[in-house]
Amino acid sequence: MNLTGKLLIAMPGMGDPRFEKSVIYMCDHTGDGAMGLIVNKPATDIGFADLLGQLGIERGDSWREPRIYFGGPVEHARGFVLHSSEYRSAQGENATLRVDDSFSMTATLDILSDIAQGAGPAECMLALGYSGWGPGQLEAEIGENGWLMAEASPEIVFARDNGLKWSAALKTLGIDPLLLSSAAGHA
Repeated sequence: MNLTGKLLIAMPGMGDPRFEKSVIYMCDHTGDGAMGLIVNKPATDIGFADLLGQLGIERGDSWREPRIYFGGPVEHARGFVLHSSEYRSAQGENATLRVDDSFSMTATLDILSDIAQGAGPAECMLALGYSGWGPGQLEAEIGENGWLMAEASPEIVFARDNGLKWSAALKTLGIDPLLLSSAAGHA
């Protein structure tokens, strides 16, 4: 099972409140573990302009403000930009991880400068921290009915209404969120 480029959708009754009703875009999933970014939990304590000021990055006239999210409980001080795949960092071929045809991730400061100047990717979101799993950990959580998997689409990941992302992701699987139960069952 390789979940790179997929969405993880938290099931009701998830024991960890940090992941309640979370939608996570999976940036990488190998035998060594997995890494993803929560795409529906906005960070409320910092704005993009504040972040640019802290980093000493100047804004241009045509800048736009991407949303900032709580990407997960690991390394809150690190930032990751999940973006449309047409953008590539000028920092070298390893600076931008191309996940699939629709999504890439960059964690270097040059993408923030490009966004601040209006020259960044067409679609993007900034995540502070990430969600990570060790070898076999995510597979075990899926086996315990903690997560559903779905195809990722820019329409869900970059949607402006964060409150609807969880139900929209479930609906791609043909699941009505009102009919989900937190009780697990096995046949």
